[in-house]
Amino acid sequence: MSNTDQITAVILAGGMARRMGGIDKGWMGLDGKPLIRHVLDRIQPQTGRCLINANRSLDAYGTLGLPVVTDLAGDFEGPLMGIATGLHHAATEWVLFAPCDSPFLPVDLAERMLSQAEEQSADIAVAHDGKRLQPVVALIKRSLLESLQAVLAAGERKIDRWYAQHRMIEVDFSDSPDGFINVNRRDDLAELQQMPKLLGLAAWSGTGKTTLLKKLLPELKASGIRVGVIKHAHHQFDIDHPGKDSYELRHSGADQVLICSSNRWALMVEENQGDMPSLTRMLSKMDCSKLDLVLVEGYKKAEIPKIELYRRALEKPQLHGEDNNIIAVASDGPMQLARDLPQLDLNNTDAMVAFIEDFSKGFIKSDMQESDHG
Repeated sequence: MSNTDQITAVILAGGMARRMGGIDKGWMGLDGKPLIRHVLDRIQPQTGRCLINANRSLDAYGTLGLPVVTDLAGDFEGPLMGIATGLHHAATEWVLFAPCDSPFLPVDLAERMLSQAEEQSADIAVAHDGKRLQPVVALIKRSLLESLQAVLAAGERKIDRWYAQHRMIEVDFSDSPDGFINVNRRDDLAELQQMPKLLGLAAWSGTGKTTLLKKLLPELKASGIRVGVIKHAHHQFDIDHPGKDSYELRHSGADQVLICSSNRWALMVEENQGDMPSLTRMLSKMDCSKLDLVLVEGYKKAEIPKIELYRRALEKPQLHGEDNNIIAVASDGPMQLARDLPQLDLNNTDAMVAFIEDFSKGFIKSDMQESDHG
């Protein structure tokens, strides 16, 4: 395993945020804490040392207990200057850069970046979310400082042009695309603020996830919680049937068919989304303004709080030892757990409903915040 303790992390918070009207994005609130705190909660456990690059709100950033470094030169010269500043102040071979407005960065970001960089003998590793490059989420060798200072002195401000001068690789994070969603406009933050709580159900096949959901849903609804469900199903699932008008229209070539009545409506979309559709994108298809909680089934790798469901008769490995997003274990009998977690009775619906109610109201927190909110 790569030694990520030998990485210095630099959080880039030195921009003007023109699209936000000049507001310091690092201090905009999300789920009760500023964006910069969300980013630090993700990045600090992954690296040995952390710095903040900022050009204003210096006293505020100073309260976070980390070194705050201002740009080496100029007046809000952009992220390339912030990278040069971070390389200048770091003392390690590798420096990891991340923006202050990406609150849900992957928890294995540093390890995967370093592993790929060392394996491919690269000088720069840049994250790729499966659709586009994330140029300011990068792992860079400190030895490139002199090169960067030279191009800055020549007036260069484009990151991609400087990257192209060195051995750069792209690190595939297509399995967690939502980890790179950032807050560029006020609407982005407003959308995140309006998101319902997400709670996953993690279990081996045969544990009875759907059976449990059928018991929980009427109880949660009766308690006043507006609940949605997202279920990742088999690739070939179909909710329509031959002979139905909507089925025939779809199979005749319609990419989208919306069928509606006075009681309900459904939108069916034909689209290749790869092996794992984005949870955030699927969530965006729901009317989140009318939901307090979304229960998620089938997204095993999603970095959202989860309850592990466990039946001893299946004799399967426990999941919570490898998944720090699991906040409780519900089993059909007492268990010796790999770490200290609340234990619930899988057959006690009332106790499980009470736990989920507390979670939806914010009484139960997890170290891993709802990262797939987007």
